[in-house]
Amino acid sequence: MSRAAFATLRNARLDPRSQANWNESQSLRRGVCRTGRHTFKFCLRSPDKRYGKMCMATQAWPVMEAARAAELGGGMRYMARQPIMDRHAHVHGYELLFRAGREAAFRGDGDLATRTMLDNTVMFGLERLTGGLPAFVNCTRESLIGDLVNVLPPSMTVLEILESLEPTPDLIAACRKLKCDGFRLALDDFVWESKFEPLVEVADYIKVDFATTGAQERKKLLKRLDGVAVALLAEKVETQEEYERACDEGFTLFQGYYFFRPVLMENRKVPSNRLSQIEILQLLQGDVFDWKKLTRLVKRDASLTYRLLRLVNSPVCAVRQEVKSIQSALLAVGEEAFRRIATLAITSELSGNQPAEILRMAFVRGRFCELAAGLCGLDATEQYLMGLLSLLPAMLRLPMADLTPALPLRDEIRRALEGAAIPERRLLAWLEFHERGDWAGCDGVDQAYGLNQDELMKCYAEAMLWAEGALKFA
Repeated sequence: MSRAAFATLRNARLDPRSQANWNESQSLRRGVCRTGRHTFKFCLRSPDKRYGKMCMATQAWPVMEAARAAELGGGMRYMARQPIMDRHAHVHGYELLFRAGREAAFRGDGDLATRTMLDNTVMFGLERLTGGLPAFVNCTRESLIGDLVNVLPPSMTVLEILESLEPTPDLIAACRKLKCDGFRLALDDFVWESKFEPLVEVADYIKVDFATTGAQERKKLLKRLDGVAVALLAEKVETQEEYERACDEGFTLFQGYYFFRPVLMENRKVPSNRLSQIEILQLLQGDVFDWKKLTRLVKRDASLTYRLLRLVNSPVCAVRQEVKSIQSALLAVGEEAFRRIATLAITSELSGNQPAEILRMAFVRGRFCELAAGLCGLDATEQYLMGLLSLLPAMLRLPMADLTPALPLRDEIRRALEGAAIPERRLLAWLEFHERGDWAGCDGVDQAYGLNQDELMKCYAEAMLWAEGALKFA
């Protein structure tokens, strides 16, 4: 939020139509403040009895996070984010992919989609969408020249200038001004033309589409850019081979899902320590809870024990007293919650030394499938486990077909994990399309199974928030 906007909010009166409510148990007040052409949603603490002050809430309570997720999901229809990785497999930032609705896509109304995206980004908070990392945001001509993007925090925002925009004098002037304001600029799907030179001068990133450009074309482009202080970003990098080629060519940032498609090791056995963890998964999912055997297996794995206790003592569980043993963990959270937390800990262990983004995506998938299961009559616990385990090939570098026989799942769920187009896979299929911003694919799943896209977006938004919280303690 800009300083001017914040000052407007601070000095404005509460709109009586906002139906703001007060929750005494959490001492929070929410509402909508309308002032001129601005509309803000806010969260206030009750007056501090020690100092007689009312101040903006610095931390969101779990119930507020759920409310925020519901608001985000209901208004946005479709919003996805794609990670941008560096050479060390760390996430550099996220590109936010947004679609205001089917009607906007059919009309090609980019300005409507951008306006709605900016509105929802401000309401929800950019930091929540990207975990505090830079957000790459597609911008139309209107949003750049009309100063619409100024509602976003410059230090966290990279403005992507679409390849379809003509570099007119007013657009170039707007980009220079935004650069002076602290925004970073990226040229999207860049192909060299002399008319783009003024934009290259102010660009921080140049994105090159690996799917539509050839090696010779990229070589010529990079030669022209030699000596220009920009980060080279290869997008649509989908395989390890393409990633290695992009590294060799001089790219330093990469966008695409190559990182969860490692080179699989055929005919390799599952490592013995992983088999032990899968055995624990089987015990956790059994109808009879064999506590003694479970305790014995978990205690053998010091790293797993540490992760498990760390999660139990985190805000994910919100236990009142510190838990120091596996036995007290079960007593503190109960059998059902223990199963869920232990499954999270094991998934974290299985992820091993792979990029952290794989584990984040697995957490999002698991929580999303669990939340959305009730919308289509599927078993929530089963869907949760299927979502978590859907990235096992990336974690263990083994084909899914080699892994599913050992998994504690019904045959239908095993087939779904292997890619069979069956009803048990509908939620995972929707989410896989959604992760890529493949809105047509999402629509196809919606229509085939009668799913409600607004409800699915609420589940996705909540899953994203939950995963960020769980990842801090996994």
